[in-house]
Amino acid sequence: MVRTATYPTHSLRMPAVLELLKPATWLPPMWAFVCGLHSTTGIASARWSYMLAGLLLTGPLVCGMSQAVNDWFDRAGDAINAPNRPIPSGRLPGRTGLYIAIVWTVLSLFVARALGTWVLVSATVAIALAWAYSAPPLRLKRNGWWGNAVVAVCYEALPWITGAALVSGDAAPSARIFAFAALYSIGAHGIMTLNGIKSVDGDRKLGIRSLPVLQGEFNAVAIACFFMALPQIAVVILLCFWGHFGYAAVIAGLWMLQLFLMDSLLDQRPRDGVPWYSGIGVGLYMLGMLVAAFALRLPG
Repeated sequence: MVRTATYPTHSLRMPAVLELLKPATWLPPMWAFVCGLHSTTGIASARWSYMLAGLLLTGPLVCGMSQAVNDWFDRAGDAINAPNRPIPSGRLPGRTGLYIAIVWTVLSLFVARALGTWVLVSATVAIALAWAYSAPPLRLKRNGWWGNAVVAVCYEALPWITGAALVSGDAAPSARIFAFAALYSIGAHGIMTLNGIKSVDGDRKLGIRSLPVLQGEFNAVAIACFFMALPQIAVVILLCFWGHFGYAAVIAGLWMLQLFLMDSLLDQRPRDGVPWYSGIGVGLYMLGMLVAAFALRLPG
């Protein structure tokens, strides 16, 4: 049984709830959602209220829910590695963290249902994967290959599909949209590997087999670079095949800048290089996503 630290009596405070939901993690799925919006011509006639609701769904609701679920089932490890987090610190006492995760799950499904069938399907898959990632018996985060894949799909593919479906009159997104959402999810697998560098010591102690734990930090960074670089080559090839050479050239240029940064990253200690690369290199990757989204609006 996990015991939280003993603190003076606290009422439920919104700062603790907000900290549990980790707003800093909302940007990637919200960015993918925006890419989905711009990947179809339907955005020209879409209602702003629906698009704002979609942003709320992909960021504060579904992503926030996944963070609450993760913190609840990681509370034993956080009591050691991050004792100031809301649950182990006692700022969210008892089962409050679990109740928030459940309420956010129900609220996410309610909002998704109001936005259409395809949005509901996408949100339901994301919610199921988020629980499977953190909760027993599956707890997919214990294996870096599976865990990274689940987070990548939830952070990139599903929000992209959600955005595209939302502005397409709830029609099924095109095969091209599914293809690009899948390709950029493969790249996000590498981004998740880089994110695992900062927690490798705690993961090793807790038996979580992240890729930095399984492969070693240097090998994990090399694997991450491969996962991020390869899908972008496929995107450039597809855009050229469809005749969108200008967009392909922009993405190729962003890709080459990333290769330059990757070369520098691989020459450094991972713990020194990953923080700055996550800010610059990943930013270039995300910019390429938006360029690709605009290209998908053109006939191919």
